[in-house]
Amino acid sequence: MSRKIRVAITGLGFGAEFIPIYQDHPDAEMYAINRRDQAGLDACGDKFGIKARYKDYAEMLKDPNIDAVHINSPIPDHAWMSIAALNAGKHVACTVPMATSAEDCKKIIEAQKASGKVYIMMETVVYSREYLFAKDLYDRGTLGRIQFLRGSHVQDMDGWPGYWPGLPPMWYATHCVSPCLAILSDPAKGQIAMAESVVCHGSGRIREEMIKKYNSPFAIETATFKIKDSDVVAEVTRSLFDAARQYRESFDVTGSNVSFEWQQLENEKPVLHMRGLPENEIPKRVGVPDFAGRLPDPIRKYTGAIHDATHLSFLQGAGHGGSHPHLAHNFLMACLGRQPAFPDAPTSANWTLVGICAHESAMKGGDRVAIPQL
Repeated sequence: MSRKIRVAITGLGFGAEFIPIYQDHPDAEMYAINRRDQAGLDACGDKFGIKARYKDYAEMLKDPNIDAVHINSPIPDHAWMSIAALNAGKHVACTVPMATSAEDCKKIIEAQKASGKVYIMMETVVYSREYLFAKDLYDRGTLGRIQFLRGSHVQDMDGWPGYWPGLPPMWYATHCVSPCLAILSDPAKGQIAMAESVVCHGSGRIREEMIKKYNSPFAIETATFKIKDSDVVAEVTRSLFDAARQYRESFDVTGSNVSFEWQQLENEKPVLHMRGLPENEIPKRVGVPDFAGRLPDPIRKYTGAIHDATHLSFLQGAGHGGSHPHLAHNFLMACLGRQPAFPDAPTSANWTLVGICAHESAMKGGDRVAIPQL
């Protein structure tokens, strides 16, 4: 496909943050938007100058001009919307998580295979500047052998709408699971690290009124998971309610030569720990480069929060580490066949299933749960 990829976005809260990126990308045409609320749909369309507007998602999928659909809907809609778009012959980018059940993950993989189209889960952390920095250190051999990985995502979701109150923490775990697997992967060579099994324990208790919705009592869930064909184990921790902690999506790598430690607080710098001579064993904070140079020039500016970002997930998440233009570019390049989709459908399912199976383990008192290899 030589012409520009015509993109449609559904979900115009968080999703609207991507509109100017697609508008400025040299290989994209920001073609259509979808929202059930007509007033909100028109306000967004007028603001960004988008003519093709759809209240009905199914009607939008019938538009033959649309090549790709970027889904930013609520979590319960991710699976069916992804399947419908793939079945309509559209490439799909979907915000996290892929789904909330193994069955739906499998259906998405099957729909992707049948359609031959691209599916990517738009996982922000593996395109954040901190992750890209740690990955670069590992690829250049600076870290040495990876010995252990740790991720955590602590976020206070009080005030978030609808389905959020009481949601099992590990159902929304991809932000801390993904970097632990991505750093050991090399998509260009077809080498993808996959989680094999998980053990998880729940801790604490959320407010009683929130428990009954999902029958999930835990304030915090923490898990360790084994990585297939690897001697490395990863640990991840998630909380959504009733845990006092500043928002933090983090990723630590313990290496044989150098270890990388994500900053504890916003506006701090990450830490490197060096092993060797005594003078090198003093931890030091390091500045993280922007990595905008990996992107086409017109969208490099979006690695910083330079546009009028308004959605709480963007503001509370410190701009998602400058990941949005990297995600959009990765998706478009995969649609054009210029690079592998990452994470593709099977990889996205594995990253999602770590959390689903972890919650199952926690509800079983910490029993080991095998992760389906879909």
